[in-house]
Amino acid sequence: MSAVTERPARGVADDPSRSGAQRRRRTSVAAPWVLLGPFLALFVLTFILPIIVAIGSSFLRVSRKGVFGEEGVTTEFAWFSNYAQALENGNFIASIGRMLLFGVVQVTVMIALCTLLALLLESASAKWPGFFRAVYFLPYGIPGVIATILWSFLYVPGLSPIIDIAGAMGIELDFLGAGTVLWSIANIVTWTYTGYNMMIVVAQLKAIPGEVYEAAKVDGAGPFRVAMSIQLPLIRPALILTTVFSIIGTLQLFAEPQVLQTVSPAIDNEYTPNLSAYTTAFAYNDYNVAAAQAVLIAVVAFALSFIFLRLTSRRAS
Repeated sequence: MSAVTERPARGVADDPSRSGAQRRRRTSVAAPWVLLGPFLALFVLTFILPIIVAIGSSFLRVSRKGVFGEEGVTTEFAWFSNYAQALENGNFIASIGRMLLFGVVQVTVMIALCTLLALLLESASAKWPGFFRAVYFLPYGIPGVIATILWSFLYVPGLSPIIDIAGAMGIELDFLGAGTVLWSIANIVTWTYTGYNMMIVVAQLKAIPGEVYEAAKVDGAGPFRVAMSIQLPLIRPALILTTVFSIIGTLQLFAEPQVLQTVSPAIDNEYTPNLSAYTTAFAYNDYNVAAAQAVLIAVVAFALSFIFLRLTSRRAS
């Protein structure tokens, strides 16, 4: 009599091909997160976490007992008192108004100039466009502090050949006076960032299909007509992007006025919003009010960018 041995039926879970497919699926899902992990960790530590800490600090007040806090330090929730103190600072409010005026003039001039340069370099009659693109972009590679020092030699009397030549002609120039130093800073910023914004516009121009230009040529459109009717409408997204970046950068202005402060008495420690927050934190040692100022700067930048995007989207519709 022979014994019959029954083999148990193999389930789906015991199927080697099915389990291998599941492992490959899990690996394919986890692989992107493994690759993105270092970037996400740095992004959280260097961007998200400082924002959270700044917002949290803006609602706190640190009280120190004694001359140097040797008798104890207490931290308490201050609600919106830091924001009220920041808004009561007339110099801080004046710095925001000053940067709004700066942005209206400087951003408009810079966007118009970078658009004009991009259109000229991408025209059919342009000679050596690659060379001139590199030349115009070169100032962006110079750090803002170095650029300001270089330009200061053209602003300081006794060092500037421009002032000497104008003086010989009977013209008095004062690039560092109370009424002109803001536009001297605007000149530095325009010189630095026009080439950078031009490259963004050039990239948008290169994305225009060649068939569009051929159709315009068949219709007899000249260079001016092509620029006004084809190129400008199609590079509108690039112009919006560069304008938004420029609006945000205007409120972040810091290095140029801080460097020129050494040669221009018209620039005080709270000449721009960022310089005011820096002074509040490191000169007055009031980090909580400085955090409130930083949050207010971010809110103003967000509000201006949002308003500009709404206005441009409404015009497009």
